[in-house]
Amino acid sequence: MRAHKALGPLGLLIFLLAARDAEAYLDPSTGSMVISAIVGLFASLALAVKTYWYRIKGWFRRRPPATGTGADEHAD
Repeated sequence: MRAHKALGPLGLLIFLLAARDAEAYLDPSTGSMVISAIVGLFASLALAVKTYWYRIKGWFRRRPPATGTGADEHAD
């Protein structure tokens, strides 16, 4: 049974590493399109983090314990 579990990842590895013909034409601008997509992804992630930074920071910040109800402060 143990050898059977190892065959799945091994078969996937062999499939991914096997050389195949592409039968496609990739022009020089394809590389710049991929790089542009990656840069755009990082820019959008940075904008999302910047937009929600205080909410993200609030998850990790400890809140001070409540000091009381405040009824004693206003008593005359």
